[in-house]
Amino acid sequence: MEQLSFFDSNVMEPLAARLRPRTLEEFVGQEHLLGKGKVLRRLIESDQISSLIFWGPPGVGKTTLARIIANCTKSAFIDFSAVTSGIKEIREVMQQADANRRFGERTIVFVDEIHRFNKAQQDAFLPFVEKGSIVLIGATTENPSFEINSALLSRCKVFVLQALSTEALTGLLKRALTDPRGLGGQTIHMDEELIRALAVYANGDARSAISTLEMVVLNGEMDEKGGVYVTKETLSQCISKRSLLYDKKGEEHYNLISALHKSMRNSDPDAAVYWLARMLEAGEDPLYVARRVIRFASEDVGLADPQALTLAVAAYQACHFIGMPECTVNLTEAVVYLSMAPKSNACDVAYMEAKADAQEQLSEPVPLVIRNAPTGLMAELHYGEGYEYAHDTKEKLTAMQCLPDSLLGRAYYRPAGKGQEAALKERLQEIKEWKELHKKGF
Repeated sequence: MEQLSFFDSNVMEPLAARLRPRTLEEFVGQEHLLGKGKVLRRLIESDQISSLIFWGPPGVGKTTLARIIANCTKSAFIDFSAVTSGIKEIREVMQQADANRRFGERTIVFVDEIHRFNKAQQDAFLPFVEKGSIVLIGATTENPSFEINSALLSRCKVFVLQALSTEALTGLLKRALTDPRGLGGQTIHMDEELIRALAVYANGDARSAISTLEMVVLNGEMDEKGGVYVTKETLSQCISKRSLLYDKKGEEHYNLISALHKSMRNSDPDAAVYWLARMLEAGEDPLYVARRVIRFASEDVGLADPQALTLAVAAYQACHFIGMPECTVNLTEAVVYLSMAPKSNACDVAYMEAKADAQEQLSEPVPLVIRNAPTGLMAELHYGEGYEYAHDTKEKLTAMQCLPDSLLGRAYYRPAGKGQEAALKERLQEIKEWKELHKKGF
């Protein structure tokens, strides 16, 4: 008779699959939704589930929760992948759901990575959701506001699932080591310190935590009695680098660049450098960061320190010349400088206000006095008539009207008076007072 090994029978199923929770009581995390008396738990227990979108990072239980809902509500469950399915498959499934409905059976259609469906594919769900043929549960790691059609989104309740805490993951790992469905049939020696280190490494992702635990145990040291010892060295070998939650095209990408930008704006160099490191160590393109830093130099520092833009452009060039990892120090220099620089958003505000006026008055004519007159006809039409060349005057100023009549007196650039902009503010005031005094009716 052939002897069964650890890898035979149902044990070949991955540990994460064997430990998948089957009930709400086994489910870990999301207490804000599933705690006693919380809204989602009440909907499940009262069997009043409507179409839902679960939005959250990987490994927090979106698929598992959908399966639990199907079990609790006695519904048919169809697991649908947005990666491998098209409109034809959607319609076939919907027709089956329609048939089930005629026999009084409700169908829950779970769509993993629903953000990967295009508009036409998402629209194919609409009529069936509207007439109640299915309860749609979509799972996404991307912001639904950006990735899901507004028509479909308006028919679904969005629930935000959060990354699991270190404490929750620690408890989950301990259960995996003792649960008969997991590793409970083996004698495994793993210190509390190592379990917690593994929980920290998983970064809120239960699937990652369980899968890594399985790899760590398989690589543990076995004694003559079959017991497995997990050492710090074993764990270190299996965890070469902490996984960072980062999708260069997803919402976390924008969250982190926002954190960098706002930390610099708040003159917090420590936070700014931290968010910079988070992005670069997760594989972000340094040139992307450098471009955002250039934007910040003008948007938030501006003429309070004109050198900021020069330094930011130099940092971009340095990143282009030498690349990663050497350019990290160039970006750090720019980020720290911009964090500490005096701040002014006067240039950004000036453009945005001028833009609004320009969009509303695109046909506003240029005043004749500042038009060019390259032909005789234009001169006859008074193009450039009365123009004064500022360099020919003693003050290098004239009182000509350069704005259209409808915008006369409008002020877009209003210096904040910080840093070097203080001198510009004083100079601008002098110019305006001089022009007011020397107006000639232009």
